[in-house]
Amino acid sequence: MANFMTRLERLLLENPLGETALQFALAQMVRLPAGRFKVQTTVGLRTPMRDGVMLAADHYAPVGIDSGPVVLIRTPYGRRGPGRSLAEMYAYAFATHGYHVLNQDVRGRFDSEGEFVAFIHEADDGHDTLAWLAQQPWCNGAVGMWGASYLGYVQWAAAASGAPQLKALAPVITHSHLMEYHEHGFPLDLLLRWMFQIATMDDPALSMWERIRRLNSGAVQDHFLAAAFMHLPMQTADVLAIGKVDPLYREMSAAGPDHPLWRQVDHQGAVATAPPALFVSGWYDLFLDGLLEDYRAQAAAGKAPRLVVGPWHHMEYGYMNIAFTEALHWFGAHLRGEPVAADAKPVRVFIMGANRWREFDRWPPASQPLRLYLHGNGAAKTGRLLTARAPADNPPDTYIYDPADPTPNLGGPKLADGAGIVDNRPLERRRDVLVFSSIPLRADVEFAGPVQLELYVKSNLATADFFGRLCVVDRAGRSLNICDGNFRLEPGRGAIQPDGTVRITIAMSATACRVKAGQRIRLLVASGAHPRFARNLGAPGNQTLAITLQPAQQTVYHDAAHPSALNLPVLAG
Repeated sequence: MANFMTRLERLLLENPLGETALQFALAQMVRLPAGRFKVQTTVGLRTPMRDGVMLAADHYAPVGIDSGPVVLIRTPYGRRGPGRSLAEMYAYAFATHGYHVLNQDVRGRFDSEGEFVAFIHEADDGHDTLAWLAQQPWCNGAVGMWGASYLGYVQWAAAASGAPQLKALAPVITHSHLMEYHEHGFPLDLLLRWMFQIATMDDPALSMWERIRRLNSGAVQDHFLAAAFMHLPMQTADVLAIGKVDPLYREMSAAGPDHPLWRQVDHQGAVATAPPALFVSGWYDLFLDGLLEDYRAQAAAGKAPRLVVGPWHHMEYGYMNIAFTEALHWFGAHLRGEPVAADAKPVRVFIMGANRWREFDRWPPASQPLRLYLHGNGAAKTGRLLTARAPADNPPDTYIYDPADPTPNLGGPKLADGAGIVDNRPLERRRDVLVFSSIPLRADVEFAGPVQLELYVKSNLATADFFGRLCVVDRAGRSLNICDGNFRLEPGRGAIQPDGTVRITIAMSATACRVKAGQRIRLLVASGAHPRFARNLGAPGNQTLAITLQPAQQTVYHDAAHPSALNLPVLAG
């Protein structure tokens, strides 16, 4: 995929500057299919909440349809205006297909009254907005919700409120518990980057160009956030990131897993009883795992959800057209009662490497496990292999992880461009990264589903991280990441073995990929991917409050008694 910022700049340079040009540029990149209806827009409606707060919204009406189903979009990123045009663009596009659309600023954002506290008010405000919609003459009582990321989370919040008007959901690159306790590493990059993006939107001193540059360039964000990423204690990094204290960040970064706010904003419990949902995500989206959990919950409850996963990360535009087109079919079936194709399967995923889409009856699809065992060769890193047989007698690998020089994250799932697929060879040259490679494959191997890494490990500290990353090495020698995951070893986690080693299982997310003949499968093992998972400082307990650094000596075992292995779900045929 071409870089979002590069294409946006080129399209804007080719057209007059200003909001109209921005709308044109976005429309050219996303290419949403237009319907046959003209659209009439009513700007600045006031929607009342139960506590008297008024939220601002715009109504997009298809000319000639006095009453019909409604698509509701609720956004914290601005429903209209320069640099805030995505929600407006989608609202208009849905209306051209005959849907009435309400596009609303959430509480405390832009033209809406009240105070914005992320996640907290979305259930009540979603319920009250749906109740208000039911009273409008242009709403026939059937409402669907659409949106990506936070705009997807608010759908689950509204569904959790039990509002009867809600008939269908279309959550994109999101899940029902975005704000969750992360037991395998504090998501420092995600939280600081998101706060920086919100602060950028709210800064009146910035020009439209500068706002676009800061919002869409991961390199620019990295420049502004570099000091915050390395700051200790992590709890006070908010001041370096956004120039002020963020009370919610301070409270939740210091909170343990029993804090009541975790439960208040976690809507997993409502997924199985919510209206049927269309799930759209990408293999490199940072919320993929939670979205797949939500999909499985609805499927198990008999809701007949639909799942579409492509080769995208969170900040790409490639998913936008597909998500919109899929939503048109989904809303057609669930809001208008239109027939669904008899041969349509509920799961459609993109097979990377094969560069094609496949459909399945369920997720994960039926597969056979392929175990690739880790071998070592002492200090000669080039001798490490993945093979189909466990080694009989093999010395372990040992390395030092130093939190003062943390192993960095390259690509993968994160909230910026520069995410997704990257060449991992710079990472592989580090002394704190172990590299295990297969020989070139004699035949293609295609796998789809969750990937797991089983390791036998030991650390000289009570807490240590073990990070695994699956890569494919192409014929040019590039080592391209497919999926990964992190495990924070602490007392009580992992299975202690009689010899004192610990067996851990690293959930490396899910993927769908074909490794072609002549290519190699590669596994990286490290003890960090900072700042995506905040560096392990070496002290047990809540590390967001700590300021001391303790290097760790890490040992990875791979022999007959310690059969460390990568597990791949291989498809038949």
